Amino acid sequence: MTVLLPPSETKREGGEPGSTLDLGVLSFPELTRERAAVITAARSVSSEESSARTALKLGPKSISERFRNLALGTSPTLPAIERYTGVLYDPLDVPAASDEVRDWWSRHVVVQSAMFGPIGAGDPIPAYRLSHDSRLAPLRLAAHWPAVSSHALASRADGLVLDLRSEGYRALGPVGGAVALRVVSVDGSGRRKALNHWNKTAKGRLVSLLGRTGAEVGSMDDLVGWARGTGVVLEQVDGGWDLVAESLEPVRI
Repeated sequence: MTVLLPPSETKREGGEPGSTLDLGVLSFPELTRERAAVITAARSVSSEESSARTALKLGPKSISERFRNLALGTSPTLPAIERYTGVLYDPLDVPAASDEVRDWWSRHVVVQSAMFGPIGAGDPIPAYRLSHDSRLAPLRLAAHWPAVSSHALASRADGLVLDLRSEGYRALGPVGGAVALRVVSVDGSGRRKALNHWNKTAKGRLVSLLGRTGAEVGSMDDLVGWARGTGVVLEQVDGGWDLVAESLEPVRI
C-alpha cells in the first residue's frame, strides 16, 4: 500500500544539529537532476524580495520565508513527516509516535513536494517555501514534475495506491488506478456534505490511525475490512469512495 499526501505550506523550523540536505539520500534518487533544477530556480527567484513576492506569492508577513530557499544547502533537516505542520499533519502527533509507527509511515507514505517531487515520509528535508502554483519562470512546475513523478511513483506502487493529495499536487504526479477519497460529513437524516478545509484533518487522522494500527492493506477490499474493524466509515457512493469524517473523531489508537 502507498498513501500519497500533499505537503503543507506551514513547516516546522530547525532540524537535526549538523544535518544538511543530501539529495542522494532522498527516496526516488532518479529524480536528483529534476530536484536540483527546481532548487536552482527557487533560489534565483528568492534572491530578490520583488521577484520572491511575485513568484512565491509572499505577503508582508511571509516575505522572510524566501530566505529558506536561499539556505536550502545549509539548513538542518528533519524527516518530512516532522517538517510539515498544519491541519493535515498535526493529527499525526508525530512526537508521540513510536518507532514502529514512524517505520510504517516511512514504508507506506509518500509526500508530493513542489520542491523535491515525491519523497518518503522519513526523508530528511530542510524548511523551504514553494507551492504547486509557484512561478519559477522559465521552469514551470506543471511541466517539470508530472511525467517524471508519475514514472517514479509507478515504480514504487505495490498494491493499493490511496491518493489523499489535493488537486494541485495530484496534477504534479498523476497515478493511474489510484483511489481518491471524498471526505464527507453525514447529518442525522443521512444527508452528505463534502468537506473543504476540514477534509485535511480527517485525512490526517486516517493516516495516523493506519500507522498506529500497523495496517496491512494491499487492496481496496483490505482497506474496507480494516476500516470496518476500527470503526472508520468508508463507503462506496456513485462509483467513488466516501470517508465519513465523524467516524474519525477522536482517533482511536
